[in-house]
Amino acid sequence: MKCNGSQILIEVLIEQGVDTIFGYPGGAVLNIYDALYLNSDRIRHVLTAHEQGASHAADGYARATGKTGVVLATSGPGATNLVTGIATAYMDSVPMVAITGNVGTSLIGKDSFQEVYIAGITMPITKHNFVVRHVEELADVLRDAFRIANTGRPGPVLVDIPKDVTAAVCEFQNKPKIEIDQSFDLRETDLRRIADVINKAERPVIYFGGGIVSSGAAEDLQRLMKKAEIPATYTIMAAGTLSPDDPLNLGMVGMHGKVSAGRAVDRSDVLLSIGARFSDRVATDTNRFAPDARIIHIDIDAAEINKNIMTDDSLVSDAKTFLQGILPYIKEARHADWMTKITDWRQRLDYRPKDSESRLHPERVIKIISEVAGPNAILATDVGQHQMWAAQYCG
Repeated sequence: MKCNGSQILIEVLIEQGVDTIFGYPGGAVLNIYDALYLNSDRIRHVLTAHEQGASHAADGYARATGKTGVVLATSGPGATNLVTGIATAYMDSVPMVAITGNVGTSLIGKDSFQEVYIAGITMPITKHNFVVRHVEELADVLRDAFRIANTGRPGPVLVDIPKDVTAAVCEFQNKPKIEIDQSFDLRETDLRRIADVINKAERPVIYFGGGIVSSGAAEDLQRLMKKAEIPATYTIMAAGTLSPDDPLNLGMVGMHGKVSAGRAVDRSDVLLSIGARFSDRVATDTNRFAPDARIIHIDIDAAEINKNIMTDDSLVSDAKTFLQGILPYIKEARHADWMTKITDWRQRLDYRPKDSESRLHPERVIKIISEVAGPNAILATDVGQHQMWAAQYCG
């Protein structure tokens, strides 16, 4: 069937399972907004007060639903207003497709009204970006954008569409959504080698991050922890993965985490890192981080291995595949002396929230909010001290 570029965009979004798009209109995307209006029964548009809000909303939507977040903005300042939200998705490995309008193809490169090279601006903070010059390319470019955003380590992809492409007409044919194969073939010898190190450990610690969440590996992680009695600490990206009542839950690690968690990492003899990147919030002094530990790093992104911390062993894999693969080789174990030391550090070193009927201390306020919200609530924060309080005292 023949469709214009705007209709093709809507059809491909629906084809890819998109039911919600966040955005703010402008001249370069008016044709797309016409198509959104005509298809409002098939796809929901959420109008924000500002493009930056739209990009953060798409990011949050992806985190909350597990779907790809989609955001739409016009050319020039509309497109540049997306940058902070795109950068957030990139740093936190969140799948997002950002669609921007641009001036017509005949005006590109002529410093036209509200023309910016948004593909170049966002190159350092996207997995990939596209500039569509011909309507015949649009459908497959959009499909590639969703594939790239969700393949391997998730992240944002930008598609820039000149206004005349949104109006141009060509033949269009729907295609079924291609399911992405995220499996990794791990060799038995590698799994046995790493399992042997874990089985011999006397002071093991697991340090995990957002990779556990994005791969849906929380239950597999808990099975490993309980089977070998390995305490675990986490980054803020993985907060909420473990029950606060779990005795093996050390709490958040790093400069804003628990002192006892940092002490456990520092004194460990094996540190198994899964889906985390040893950021400066965790490994502030890379020369003194876990000095006596044999460090094993599991990450879906090969570029993260040995980037911040030199490891003794590593595997490139998503967290779920690794955990399911190694569990059969992990022996039942108990580390009574190690857990006794950790309990002592918790009692002596960790800060205890003040409990006062006459003064409202921040940690007490956050605790009450958490209790009222319940264990299944999704809490959103800005960035700052209150974010750290929420990470420490919610749950």
